[in-house]
Amino acid sequence: MSERYETLAAQIFERFGEQMRRVPSNCGELTYELDKDDLGKVATALRNEADFGFEMLMDVCGVDYLNYGSDEWLTNDATATGFSRGVERGPVILDEADEFDPERFAVVYHLLSLQHNIRLRLRVFTGTSNPPIVKSVVDIWNGANWFEREVFDLYGILFEGHPDLRRILTDYGFIGHPFRKDFPISGNVEVHYDEAEGRVVYKPVSIEPRTLVPRVIRDDNRYSADLKDANDG
Repeated sequence: MSERYETLAAQIFERFGEQMRRVPSNCGELTYELDKDDLGKVATALRNEADFGFEMLMDVCGVDYLNYGSDEWLTNDATATGFSRGVERGPVILDEADEFDPERFAVVYHLLSLQHNIRLRLRVFTGTSNPPIVKSVVDIWNGANWFEREVFDLYGILFEGHPDLRRILTDYGFIGHPFRKDFPISGNVEVHYDEAEGRVVYKPVSIEPRTLVPRVIRDDNRYSADLKDANDG
């Protein structure tokens, strides 16, 4: 990590202490995790105080950590049929659940300081509440308006205090939130043009949901590094 970012990390620790918890990075970037109740005060300080000056919010992203790091299928055999195989993929958790894992949903904020030419990333977990909810930062960075609407649309995360929280990417009749890990790959509804009614109508999806198993490349002499190098001249 560059000296400039190490200096920033020291300033953050001196100013916020354990209120901002540094997340390890392998690419020389600064990421901090904080409690959602502290988001408003910390974000305001990062924007207004001269040592930081993060006047620009570059992006707001949702994350669903459901089953993070685990595979839905395991296979060690080769197949000649490409992507034709599939495994059962039922819903992992329902939207009607009483509560979520406290570290399932997160909101990530990408900040930029133009005056110092430095970047910072903040991560806030939504906790156990269903629906997941965090405070809006529109009153701190006005550009968060559409970003937060995207996160709401795709992940179902609510932003308390947002002036106009509506879907922004999916259709008016869309059911569910398509970036959630338990959202069916084929969706919940499909549309077609009904000649009798003279309009597009919705109906339950007819595609059977499944997770496709990709072809496994066999470890044999056709993929030998020595042969590849020889063929490449």
